[in-house]
Amino acid sequence: MTEVYNDFLEDTDFDTILSSDIDFTGNLHFEKPFLIRGKVSGEINSTGVLVIDEDAVVNANINALRVLIRGQVKGNVTASEKVEVTLTGRLVGNVTSPEIFMETGCIFNGRCTMIGKGSE
Repeated sequence: MTEVYNDFLEDTDFDTILSSDIDFTGNLHFEKPFLIRGKVSGEINSTGVLVIDEDAVVNANINALRVLIRGQVKGNVTASEKVEVTLTGRLVGNVTSPEIFMETGCIFNGRCTMIGKGSE
């Protein structure tokens, strides 16, 4: 699995899990590790870690500390530390972060901008 997120692979590692049977529309704000397994539309802002699981579908602009995409995301993703798209991940949108890792076989359609840590 991915090196940065080895600490965030079990359900018990997350303060909040949006279940696969949830379809949420609106703005999400959180600070602690958050796992999405369902559908989210709107906007996501966080100072914490966001993991989008394999079957999750997210139609939102995302701004977080770290973002791991294993499912589908349509929207721009900005992270102050790192964005990672795994083999099962699909990102349609621009990504901005100091560190960006895209596993071979993932799907990415957008622009990639690497910035210095702590930059806006």
